[in-house]
Amino acid sequence: MELNEVYYVDGIRTAFGRAGEKGIFWQTRADDMVARVIRTLMERNPGLDPAAVDDNIWGATTQMGDQGLTMGRTTVMLGGLPNTVAGCSVDRMCAGGMTAIDFGAASIAMGSADVILAGGVEHMGHHPMGQGADPNPRFIAEKMVDLSALNMGMTAENLHDMFPEITKEQTDEYALICQQKAKKAWDEGKIQKMIVPMSVWSADGWKVADKDEQPRPQTTMEGLKGLKTPFRAQGRVTAGNSSGLNDGAAGVILASAKACEKYGLVPKMRMINYAFAGVKAEIMGIGPIPSTKKAFERTGLTMEDVDMVELNEAFAVQAVAFMNEFGLKRPDDPRMNAWGGAIAFGHPLASSGARLTMTLANRFAENPSARYGLATMCVGLGQGGTAVWENLQK
Repeated sequence: MELNEVYYVDGIRTAFGRAGEKGIFWQTRADDMVARVIRTLMERNPGLDPAAVDDNIWGATTQMGDQGLTMGRTTVMLGGLPNTVAGCSVDRMCAGGMTAIDFGAASIAMGSADVILAGGVEHMGHHPMGQGADPNPRFIAEKMVDLSALNMGMTAENLHDMFPEITKEQTDEYALICQQKAKKAWDEGKIQKMIVPMSVWSADGWKVADKDEQPRPQTTMEGLKGLKTPFRAQGRVTAGNSSGLNDGAAGVILASAKACEKYGLVPKMRMINYAFAGVKAEIMGIGPIPSTKKAFERTGLTMEDVDMVELNEAFAVQAVAFMNEFGLKRPDDPRMNAWGGAIAFGHPLASSGARLTMTLANRFAENPSARYGLATMCVGLGQGGTAVWENLQK
């Protein structure tokens, strides 16, 4: 059986807000954020018949409250799609949105679908990480995992132990550069192209959420040096060299060649392949290394063939470890996270995979000579995910 080609057509996201009562999305529902993304994607592609959407697949880590009741199906109705459109929800923690995209791509490749909406959402203000979870006591009692596996910050400290050559100064330097690149990209109008403004209700009345709240352009090495290490006394992981707790949604349109031709859709990227890999839960941040190696094995590519990398920076230490493993230039390889990463923009868990994907597409648009790109990320409880895309924006 010959597989169909899978194309990325478009992507958009909300701004990423700070989780909690002071965040811009505190009084906004997660499903309404998804609906805003869906409506915007359809408005931006008026030739696409809404009834042609075969599935609406959304990732969410905590599937309860305003993220429950099968988000993919409820947002068909909220997003103005016809009732004939199917929908489902998936959970792979941080990689929920990436998984939704990959599952949608697999459906198109198999010929089971021609148009897929896919993405992820996380309202960490309404649903703190781990809310409602009841980890099996056997995990610890039978020493299946180390206790630190249930605390993401502690897993980052474990990576420092695993790679003693990676110093706190190196991770702080990486974090500073991330903030600087994010500011430059914002000042040049690059990030705004990926954000759909959304009217939200707040304690001060209606506001427009159109800018990420997480970036700290005033960051300095001296300021990073003095931050507390909350996960370990005399540790190396701080709020400054980690991603934040955030709210946000991000989604994309995937289509087959037949659908692109029929509805006048312009393909921007072609999916080459994707891979997920498991690692020990207590060093979950290392996940992008084996998943990327697996993706390279499946495609025959190497890092030398890759022109752009979008790596989700849950913690700076994992980014530095990834760069070391694949021979990327430290502290700032021009191929990797050229517009900044999650340390600046934030990491609303399941939404981040879609953010990486659309950022890659937008970077490709500015670099028509670039051919291959990676979107890759770690996943809580010990996984990594990587997708390989080809640039079609020549």
